[in-house]
Amino acid sequence: MDSTPPSSSSSPFDLVSSALGRYIPRGQAAAPGPAGAPADPAGGPPEQDLPAAGPQEQILGAVNLDRELRVTHRNLEAPVFAGLDAPTGSPFVDLLPQGDVPTVTRRLRQVLETGEAHVARVQRLRRADGSELVVSMSILPAAAPQEGLTVSLIAMARRLHLYAAETAIGTSLDIGETAQSLAESLLAWGDVAAIDLDFAVWTGEGVTERAQDRIRLRRAALVPDRAWPEGYVTLGDDLPGEASRLLAQAIRRADTPQSIVVPDRATIERVLGSPRLVRALVPSDRSAGVACVPLVLEGDPPVVLGVAEVWRRADRPFADSELLDLEELVARTSHHVDLARQHQREHTQVLALQRRLLPRSGGGTIQTASVYQPTTPDSAGVGGDWVNSFPLPDGRTALVVGDVVGHGLGAAATMGQLSMEARALLSAGLAPDEVLEHLDETVTLLDDAETGLAAGYSALGSTCCIAVYDPVSHRVALSSAGHLPPILVSPDGRAGPLALHPHPGLGAEFALREPFGVHTFVAPPGSLLALYTDGLVEDPAVQIDEGIGRLADAVASVHPWDPLQQAARRVVSEVMPARQRDDVTLLLARMIGYRKEDTATWRLPARDDAAVRARALVSALLRQWRTRDGTRDSVLLLVSELVTNAVRHAGGPITVRLIRDGPGLLCEVGDTGNGRPRLGRAGLLDDGGRGLHVVHRLTTRWGVRWTETGKVVWAEVVR
Repeated sequence: MDSTPPSSSSSPFDLVSSALGRYIPRGQAAAPGPAGAPADPAGGPPEQDLPAAGPQEQILGAVNLDRELRVTHRNLEAPVFAGLDAPTGSPFVDLLPQGDVPTVTRRLRQVLETGEAHVARVQRLRRADGSELVVSMSILPAAAPQEGLTVSLIAMARRLHLYAAETAIGTSLDIGETAQSLAESLLAWGDVAAIDLDFAVWTGEGVTERAQDRIRLRRAALVPDRAWPEGYVTLGDDLPGEASRLLAQAIRRADTPQSIVVPDRATIERVLGSPRLVRALVPSDRSAGVACVPLVLEGDPPVVLGVAEVWRRADRPFADSELLDLEELVARTSHHVDLARQHQREHTQVLALQRRLLPRSGGGTIQTASVYQPTTPDSAGVGGDWVNSFPLPDGRTALVVGDVVGHGLGAAATMGQLSMEARALLSAGLAPDEVLEHLDETVTLLDDAETGLAAGYSALGSTCCIAVYDPVSHRVALSSAGHLPPILVSPDGRAGPLALHPHPGLGAEFALREPFGVHTFVAPPGSLLALYTDGLVEDPAVQIDEGIGRLADAVASVHPWDPLQQAARRVVSEVMPARQRDDVTLLLARMIGYRKEDTATWRLPARDDAAVRARALVSALLRQWRTRDGTRDSVLLLVSELVTNAVRHAGGPITVRLIRDGPGLLCEVGDTGNGRPRLGRAGLLDDGGRGLHVVHRLTTRWGVRWTETGKVVWAEVVR
């Protein structure tokens, strides 16, 4: 041993080295290590407390590295580590096979940078005589970053190797990571290991029994990391169709998945039969033998998920016992691959729903951009947040952001239902506060542990914020259910959160419920509105108000000429907590509005001559806009019918508004009535009921929305 650590030390190297003494009894010399130093189990217990075991039973070793990854101390005195040459000052990577150097170096530097241990990597080490030792390698950070790393090594007996490999493989639900862990474990039996999965497994689709010549394989994992020969199938590539068919046929004999071993290079070339396939499947000229082990999903009949391939040099033929070990390891881990496949399918479904809800376009009167970043890349961290922006039929634009409790498929399903319901209700003309009332009831109804969208899932406490922008008046009506306040940046650069009345989340207890309020404010052209979820600003290291303030500063720094999508990504990167704990969602909306010359508004008293006055005002404006005669006649008739209905069935002052929007004209007539106009069947001799039929035939679409003082009937005509 190079050093005798003091018993009071608590560094990882000292703790591991101290533990070694329990397995080397005092007074019994251990075999000399590579440097010829005798074993010195300092820090061990008194001799009478030690187990009566010889040094040959020790399988634990330790190596301490500095920040340059050079050996500073070592404890490799057990006979099992004989031949590992690790003198003080030598690079640790000298112990590694050449092909493993990039991967292990990356792992070592990752632990140095993050301080997070990397545990139980199955690794080969080179002895001085060219033979190799398989170990379970853990990389531990030192107590102080400047002190480097400790690498603990456990020599792998067969059963321990299988156990450690299965444990490492089962730690991830990502298909790529699962396949990579399996390949790294298989590398203990060969020089190159590859995992080729059925394409349906890779994409998360359902796997069923299919004809063996129809399987399509994709390379999911390949170790070690190195430069491969041209034409060789590497990570992420599809195997040639003929190669997939040959592999499928080789591992299915008598319609039963079985392992095969091709022992030498000549046989491999004869089986493949094509130089192109040899280049695609054989990793190097030194590769002479391969073991192909199917990944099988047990069933009746069994289903092949893919193939594990282990390649060896000519001087290391496969023994029968080794093939049994390979089959046992692959059999133990095939179900992890299938679990990852199922998880991938759920992940794909959740992300498809998430993308479906992302804003497409804000129309010509508003620009929108959104960023959604899940907590983790797997579906366990996807599904809680959503954003949406869409033009309403009457020319306004709705902006919606929500945060559903939880993650995964249950949260995603609830998210989708709430988002679609909000869109439908807003398109039907309901105000933001009325929409939240309906969503509140929906969340309460969905809180059913047995028959809900996901058994045991509850969406109580979900939050939502809805804003509706009127591009004519430049006013925004906003309602919130437990959501953090949006950020408003005025055209002069002033920024801050809106002063909203706090409200509990959706589905709150009856005693906590209160009417949803509507906050109305002016957003002149050039204003920027930011809606977001709490994952963007909540950081345990700072107060929530400070996080919101940082977001306000970041949004205020967006220049009016900046592309909005790039600006949104920059804001998220500047504000997002260093350690992301929740989904991050941001929606930016830049207000543009209509030009003054494209709109006109008149207020008329509810008198019998209101229709005549409205026609005169509208006719003069349409001539100014140089509208076609046919369109002008249709608009005049439309306005006359709507104003007449307002005078007859409502009361109070009547508002007439005309908007020129691209290829269309939008006509609005507002009154103080609260009755909903309905398109009914009028009898042949009926005097009334024909006005809406005229409106229906003259327009491309029409509808009703409610205001604080009454309602507005709107209709669109093509110019």
